[in-house]
Amino acid sequence: MSDSPAHPTNGTKGHAAARSNVLVPVLAVTGIVVALMQTLVLPIVPQLPRLLDASASDATWAVTATLLTAAVATPVSGRLGDMFGKRRMILTSLAVMLAGSVIAALSDSLGPLIVGRALQGAASGVIPLGISIMRDELPKERLGSAAAVMSASMGVGAALGLPTAALIADNASWHALFWTSTGLSALVILLVVSLVPESKVRTGGRFDLVGALGLSVALVSLLLAISQGADWGWTSGTTLGLFATAVVVLLLWGRFELRTPNPLVNLRVTTRRQVLLTNLASTAFSFSMYTMQLLVPRLMQLPAATGYGMGKSLLAVGLSMAPQGLVMMSMAGASAALSRAKGPKVTLMLGAATVSAAYALNIVLMSQTWHLIMITCFIGAGVGLAYGAIPSLVMSAVPASETGAANSLNTLMRSIGNSTSSAVAGVIFAHVTISFGATAVPSENGFKTVMVIASCSALLSLTLAAFLPRRQRPAGTTTTAPLATETAVFEPNA
Repeated sequence: MSDSPAHPTNGTKGHAAARSNVLVPVLAVTGIVVALMQTLVLPIVPQLPRLLDASASDATWAVTATLLTAAVATPVSGRLGDMFGKRRMILTSLAVMLAGSVIAALSDSLGPLIVGRALQGAASGVIPLGISIMRDELPKERLGSAAAVMSASMGVGAALGLPTAALIADNASWHALFWTSTGLSALVILLVVSLVPESKVRTGGRFDLVGALGLSVALVSLLLAISQGADWGWTSGTTLGLFATAVVVLLLWGRFELRTPNPLVNLRVTTRRQVLLTNLASTAFSFSMYTMQLLVPRLMQLPAATGYGMGKSLLAVGLSMAPQGLVMMSMAGASAALSRAKGPKVTLMLGAATVSAAYALNIVLMSQTWHLIMITCFIGAGVGLAYGAIPSLVMSAVPASETGAANSLNTLMRSIGNSTSSAVAGVIFAHVTISFGATAVPSENGFKTVMVIASCSALLSLTLAAFLPRRQRPAGTTTTAPLATETAVFEPNA
């Protein structure tokens, strides 16, 4: 089977254009639904201890379980998609998400809810798989904008999830959240079955089960330590043991992957300059992007009597953040156009610079609701630019037959950035506080400290992107040469 993308010839351009007009919105909607699952439960987490007779620390597993399964499932589904069919793996992932939604909707105790949420997280690989299908199926002149839309769906779904969930939670039983996700899951399954073709680009080979288990152990250890370290204590034996386990297992896993003929992750491709720097820049950028999801709701819901809080309801918070998601999606076309004109490296740098400047502005503009809406829209514009450029940087540096695995690894790196952001912000909010009545709440300086760190993280992403090669192939260009002969193409002076 050829590794070349299935771009249409002149005789089939009309048919391909018609197909792409349906393929792109269907995959984008699917990506938004999958990303929405990440924030769907956030409005009810504070109520879960009362609703399910559980402790507050146990209730946070409704979020942590989704994070862990997403980390494990994303690289695995990417590799399986490359081997056996990307559409097949998208449908499998969506079916698992549907099952998880039903289990969560029927649950009346914390255990089944955590199981349902874990299954929902298994669908996170859908977004990189969707980008990979686009590379295989679309004409190359459409790929840049289509991949930008699909990549942005991750941020759009997260941004729209909060107001949607708040609206449902305020007007119905919490079970309605998961019945809604059940209906959305069923809808996107029908759309994919009806309108998304199976890619003909396959790698073949055997699945690297040992590599998958090793990476899963390392990722679960790392993300558990990051997400639960504040509760367990950063110097506790459990937290330090998990960090040590992650490091040791990753080293052993890397050695194994370099020696196996069919690795889960092709480390020789992953450590190539363009791929490595893009993944590192993506992690730093996602840290910065996700900080806004943590910062704005908390600031807006603090009592106005603190002098800097706004005393808004969760629904008002969600509606204030919704424009950010719309701005992200609207910037997809601009991201693709700028990448065509100047290259995706420049687009990523501009996106990171925009986000960094927005956080810097937020430090002096944080006293009015319109201030925060404006800042989140600026950040949404920067995210739309950067997230649109990232798939082009990844896909122009890997063979078409490894697109699913490469995009999935990049998505995983973004998730690690999100998780680290949550941990860092949590520590600052817990320790830089003031007394408000009998309660300790984050101080104004605490919020400003988080903004400074987020701004610096975006600057780090910009700096990493600056060291990317000056020229990249367009995202639709075939990459089939042996790895040893490709290096010169991506050298900075090429």
